[in-house]
Amino acid sequence: MKETLNRVLDRLANFFAHRKGLLPLVGMVLILINGLLQFLPIDNLSLIEKNILLHIGIILAILGFLLAWSL
Repeated sequence: MKETLNRVLDRLANFFAHRKGLLPLVGMVLILINGLLQFLPIDNLSLIEKNILLHIGIILAILGFLLAWSL
């Protein structure tokens, strides 16, 4: 179990070491999509009402900045 987790973390570290701006970019895109969805005339969509994309985008962007800074 530990070896599998170590291999997964090594692969993720190698992947994000060459793509440091990927997670912040994805997070910012999710934040923009959330902002655009606010103006659509869709009622009773919990994705819009609870700002789920906004929260996920902020978490991804912060996590991406922290990962880029540490790698």
